[in-house]
Amino acid sequence: MKNLLITGLITTAMGLYSLSAQALTLPEEARVPGGIALVPLTGLSAAKKPAGWYKGNRVMIVSSKNTPLADKAHWVAIAGIPLKANAKKQQHLRANATSYYFDIKDKKYRAQYLTVKNKRHVNPDPKDIARWRREKVEMVAAFKNWSNPAQPVTQFVLPAKGPFSSPFGLKRFFNKQPRNPHSGLDIAAPKGAPITAPAPGTVVAVNNYFFNGNTVILDHGNGLTSLYCHMSQTDVKLGDKLKLGDSIGKVGKTGRVTGPHLHWTVSLNNTRVDPLLFVEGK
Repeated sequence: MKNLLITGLITTAMGLYSLSAQALTLPEEARVPGGIALVPLTGLSAAKKPAGWYKGNRVMIVSSKNTPLADKAHWVAIAGIPLKANAKKQQHLRANATSYYFDIKDKKYRAQYLTVKNKRHVNPDPKDIARWRREKVEMVAAFKNWSNPAQPVTQFVLPAKGPFSSPFGLKRFFNKQPRNPHSGLDIAAPKGAPITAPAPGTVVAVNNYFFNGNTVILDHGNGLTSLYCHMSQTDVKLGDKLKLGDSIGKVGKTGRVTGPHLHWTVSLNNTRVDPLLFVEGK
């Protein structure tokens, strides 16, 4: 009887795992610069997963089974839209030898003016610029990393607790000088507060960067990566495989900051997108 009970529990667990492996919650669609397009890949066979490309970067493609798009196509592309995308032009995505087109709408992001005490973080000297360029190569390589986990990651939980102090996409001015738009979400938290993995992932970069301070980048597979900046300490090393909720490090104020917080960036097909599109319930 005991053996039968154990066998039954194992069978039930395997069944539940099978169901969870098949079910997939897609991120929220927002066809705007800095958003996400969910593109049904009509006309493609279900027999083999296609490969897709958008603006020169490989795109995440998942099965549409058990999703709201299942009646439209066997596969769906999940494409990150660059903040600099031109809303007046139709967007072109390619999967195998088939072209797909979609429109986007413009979005106006508000401006944010910050005062940075360290003047070198506003106007870097030549050595700082050379360092930043070396670091950028390393970070872009991490963003472009491609892996194929058994279960694709399409949802996140928040990696830290606290109010959102600076949303994604802000037009930023440091000491009244214009800079690139805010490429992530800032979560206000005290120094030393925990930062945890929002989903399973592999550590593909750990370093102290000029602008970002102590930083970790996780690869979640299929072109989806996440970056954590300004930490007071990092608790991981290159190649570590993390589960949901594993420690990444602690909140800090290293790099270009005005106070302690977590800067969280989500990159999809080497394109920075609004992290909250991956978070259910926000």
